Amino acid sequence: MEIKSDFLIIGSGIAGLSFALKAAKFGNVSLVTKREKWESATFYAQGGIASVLSAEDSFEAHIKDTIEAGAGLCHPDIVEMVVRDGPNRIRELMEFGASFSKRMADSRAKDFGVGVNNIEELDLGKEGGHSKRRIVHAKDMTGQEIEEALLKAVKAEGKITIYENHIAIDLITHSKFIEKLNGDTCWGAYILNKKSGDVHTFLAKGTILATGGAGKVYLYTSNPDIATGDGIAMAYRAGASIANMEFIQFHPTCLYHPKAKSFLISEAVRGEGGILRLKDGTPFMTSYHPMKDLAPRDIVARAIDFELKKSGAECVYLDITDKDPAFIKTRFPNLYEKCLSFGFDITETPVPVVPAAHYICGGVLTNDCGESSIKRLFAIGETACTGLHGANRLASNSLLEALVFANRTCIKAQGLAAKDAAIPRIPAWRTGGAVNSDEAVIISQNWDEVRRFMWNYVGIARSNKRLDRAHRRIENLRAEINEYYWNFTVTSDLLELRNIATVAELIIKCAMLRKESRGLHYNIDYPETDDKNWKRDTII
Repeated sequence: MEIKSDFLIIGSGIAGLSFALKAAKFGNVSLVTKREKWESATFYAQGGIASVLSAEDSFEAHIKDTIEAGAGLCHPDIVEMVVRDGPNRIRELMEFGASFSKRMADSRAKDFGVGVNNIEELDLGKEGGHSKRRIVHAKDMTGQEIEEALLKAVKAEGKITIYENHIAIDLITHSKFIEKLNGDTCWGAYILNKKSGDVHTFLAKGTILATGGAGKVYLYTSNPDIATGDGIAMAYRAGASIANMEFIQFHPTCLYHPKAKSFLISEAVRGEGGILRLKDGTPFMTSYHPMKDLAPRDIVARAIDFELKKSGAECVYLDITDKDPAFIKTRFPNLYEKCLSFGFDITETPVPVVPAAHYICGGVLTNDCGESSIKRLFAIGETACTGLHGANRLASNSLLEALVFANRTCIKAQGLAAKDAAIPRIPAWRTGGAVNSDEAVIISQNWDEVRRFMWNYVGIARSNKRLDRAHRRIENLRAEINEYYWNFTVTSDLLELRNIATVAELIIKCAMLRKESRGLHYNIDYPETDDKNWKRDTII
């Protein structure tokens, strides 16, 4: 079946939904999401959105904090553009229906709640790397509040069709003399209906990748299961430029429990006074950074990793017990209940935590309007590498980036809906001689192997030997996966395996290219930062 629209959006997080709401004013929108429409990294985001909204803060301070966290690789023009547009995007999000926590009128917990739509009354949190309180949040369920508000607005909009349980296989590109320019042009994607097994041809005048990150490339991650790097992998296979994949942010504090599946303990806990301690109660961040427990995430994650390797312990502990229990339960209700379900009362006892893969600072290389190196193909959100994050993302800048670039990309893309833009004839999907597989164990085995060697060899601390080993293994595995892909009928599991292997290869290649340590990339064979040779993006 062939489905045509003005815009095809792949992904239903804050970036994809924000773009859809704006693009619907200019044309018809098809939005594809590989599970239920709410299932996205946005939905699980606890912390919030960083933006300058108080008289005590300034754009200059936010810009400075972002650039310092980015370890010399942020693009200053992009940082300034994103930071200065932040307040406008927060107001717009509230107009879409999102309600955020307001300031406490006094010490009584009952005055601390959500439902405020007056931007001057917002309660602003503080997180690692930030010099001021500037985190807009809805208690500790900010992402859920945003996702639900945007989905409600999308439902009310008549020009957006959502296709749930559909997963993109590959982008459709056309190489011909088009629009007076040589080069590839994207006209949509082949997409698998997971329930029926049919592959449909989705054609569009503008294709927007908003597929989120790729945390599932690693054995331990804070990301939901959908985070398999689909957009980055598809763009790379189509010939788009990819940048800075070596910069993988490991969140320092995920709950350490066999059944917790790396449940994230928000950075906001340390922002409200939480202290990292060793098993014997000793605080240790004072030895690593002047900002102590509020140091940037790369510093904190490496400090924890070093302490665990030094002591042989399995975890460290996050302690916020000196705060009033009523405050903790009201500020972090979801976190409190989740930890309690695993037997930890955070008002009475420190909780065990470990780092886990959290965010990719690299991705599909774009300009300041979300355009990739392939015409009519855009990337927004975590899928993109815009130049904002550099070598390390400042906490809560990701949701801000998604909002700002969704807006700018839509402004740029709206002209593509013009009626005189003819979509070329595209052949339907062909299965050829592919048959149904009776060896699903191969997929699970390869999936597990990729994630394990990525964790062991391409994790928080790397070395030339580890990277060489990882490179040899990924080359062999990708050959096996590619053979499997062409011989058997595509399934969702096979497509995700193919994508995580592609992203793993990109991470390894970028890490091998960078002969220094900077931000989130730490190589024990090159422990120093080399501004002379490596103060630049890594582009593949």
